[in-house]
Amino acid sequence: LLRYLKYTLDQYVENDYTVVYFHYGLKSLNKPSLKWLQTAYKEFDRNCSYSVLPSMIFKSLLTIIFSFPRYKKNLKALYVVHPTNFIKILWNIFKPLISHKFGKKITYLNYLSDLREHLKYDQLNIPQEVIRHDENLRGKQKGKLPPVVKVPPPRPPLPTQQFGVSLQYIKDKNKGELIPPVMKETVSYLKRKGLQVEGLFRRSASIQTIKDVQKLYNQGKSVNFDDYHDIHIPAVILKTFLRELPQPLLPFECYDHILGITSVESSLRVTRCKQIIQGLPEHNYVVLKYLICFLHMVSQESIYNRMTASSLACVFGLNLIRPSKGTASLSALVPLNLFTELLIDFYMNIFNSRTVPGE
Repeated sequence: LLRYLKYTLDQYVENDYTVVYFHYGLKSLNKPSLKWLQTAYKEFDRNCSYSVLPSMIFKSLLTIIFSFPRYKKNLKALYVVHPTNFIKILWNIFKPLISHKFGKKITYLNYLSDLREHLKYDQLNIPQEVIRHDENLRGKQKGKLPPVVKVPPPRPPLPTQQFGVSLQYIKDKNKGELIPPVMKETVSYLKRKGLQVEGLFRRSASIQTIKDVQKLYNQGKSVNFDDYHDIHIPAVILKTFLRELPQPLLPFECYDHILGITSVESSLRVTRCKQIIQGLPEHNYVVLKYLICFLHMVSQESIYNRMTASSLACVFGLNLIRPSKGTASLSALVPLNLFTELLIDFYMNIFNSRTVPGE
């Protein structure tokens, strides 16, 4: 279990990531054994500056994230769904060891419907037994079976909206400009001031600050990144913009083709990447080329910023391509990241044969 938790987190921790912990289902039959607890204790004792003996799944997860800096660094939020009194007591035990900043990332949610306020609920793979438990809780609360939770219709986007709308929408509202303003401004700023910053795109930023910057952009107001005194804010804004596109920069229909990259002979992979890229819609091609050109520049400064093409691929892979339903599986991360790495490494080769009017 300990290895599984660490292995699973290892697949995501290079990006900003969120953990949703469903507490229901922990029973005497599946609680960690004493032997497991001893193994976990020894593992933490070897790798941490202090030792904490985990006693439950949640405590194990919390200990791993808190004890290892690489897990804590990019964690955006930890949502605990259906918390029991024991979980809350457990949190009070941990509280003296945890910084106020980290503590603000943990949120208790009593019902699944509460997740809708924080995450894209429809993309979550929630176990059926957790769903049934949630229905039972609501039924007990109201003395009857819970009504179907109605999701309010989405609000129409503002004319100046930048996040969560399509590339076409942004183009139409910006006099036909192909490169979205958010991308143009963040990339331009990072080219001037961020190319040699160590850990560029790996570091997180204040969630509230990111929301404030998004709000300014969506309202059509100007953003001066110098005011924030944090080079990682424009980097996170760029990743957030890509992640919130309704359809990713590499459209959904490319997903299966990209997953097949690992089955292609090594010497032919760049050619295969080129074939996939050449088939993109014109607008997607131009924006992707603009982004990959910049990421190639970042990788050329890896002696200073420690961000090689491989490191950048781990960060941007899931921001460029995702399945149309649900989330990418762990096994999909390898081909997705490999494809992205090839785009960055062989940028000149892959993007040299297609010219787009207005590019």
